[in-house]
Amino acid sequence: MTVIEWARYPLLADHEHGRRWLQFIANIGRAPNTVDAYGRAVEDHLRYCLRQGLDPLTTKADAVAGWIGDLRQRPNPRSGKLVHLDSGTGLANATIQQRVIAVRLFYAFLVEDGLRDLNPVRRGQSGRGGRRTKHGLVRRVEKAPWIPHEQAWAAIIGVVSQARLRNRLMVAIAYDGALRREELVALDVDDFDPAYSLIHLRAETTKSKRPREVSYGAATAQLFAAYLRHRRERYGRIEGALFRSESPRNYGRPLSCWSWSKIVEGIAADAGVPQLSTHTFRHLRLTDLARAGWTLDQIAQYAGHRGLDTTLKYIHLSGRELAERLHRSLSAIHTQREALLASLLGAAR
Repeated sequence: MTVIEWARYPLLADHEHGRRWLQFIANIGRAPNTVDAYGRAVEDHLRYCLRQGLDPLTTKADAVAGWIGDLRQRPNPRSGKLVHLDSGTGLANATIQQRVIAVRLFYAFLVEDGLRDLNPVRRGQSGRGGRRTKHGLVRRVEKAPWIPHEQAWAAIIGVVSQARLRNRLMVAIAYDGALRREELVALDVDDFDPAYSLIHLRAETTKSKRPREVSYGAATAQLFAAYLRHRRERYGRIEGALFRSESPRNYGRPLSCWSWSKIVEGIAADAGVPQLSTHTFRHLRLTDLARAGWTLDQIAQYAGHRGLDTTLKYIHLSGRELAERLHRSLSAIHTQREALLASLLGAAR
């Protein structure tokens, strides 16, 4: 049986059916981060029900709507880092979506167990096959990923160049390999093939649970060799996790994804680029591959995407490229217009 840290979710732990549900989610092999996110979501819902005097076994759709409304009105914990003036209140749309999905799965479990007749969390339905589109309780807001322009990227690299060797290598690999946060910190020394500048991502470390290979450049290869020497001097010839903590409290232990997030937050603050996140390096790399002429299929394979729809969400042209494309288009039109006007000169003779 998969072990769950029940201290994180006290209300869920004390709820007989809620505890069984989360244990079920863990036992069917969901990723630890998914189990944690689902646990926190249902814990939040149970807390709301407790405040309102509601029983999850009898709650109706209006009670779920009240909880969603509460999520929308809460102070956003990241409001100090957000760049939109109207985004300081309410949790992010993606966060609310994730919590609603978890609560819907929880109620579906209760329905399957015969403890409820209906699921109070309405599920959306696509308009495929001629059907009428039916929206769920929370409409999805699609946002284009932020890509740093050249000045912002130079500022980021300038800050990283002054960081410790480990952090410099992490940034370089995160970009070169277009790696997710969890994939980066899960890298082992044996995952690298220096002869071909390849990184072998093991299935158990990827989001899709499929292995894949990514490459890295000459500068990253030099950083990697330097860090291996530094790592050997600090920790000896140890196998396993490549990136290790250098703090006295967790000295030598594998670096966590939360530590990597804090490192990137520090870089963002020092560079004056609050939009920077651990996913920015991945977004930029995939966009650069598109700029280099890679096909969508090739980019999807490199990124580890299951479908091309996801790849399209990650790739967009920079404003400069749009301006260049517009200029080329207008130049062609302008040439045609001039040619037509030139014909007037012949008629005037």
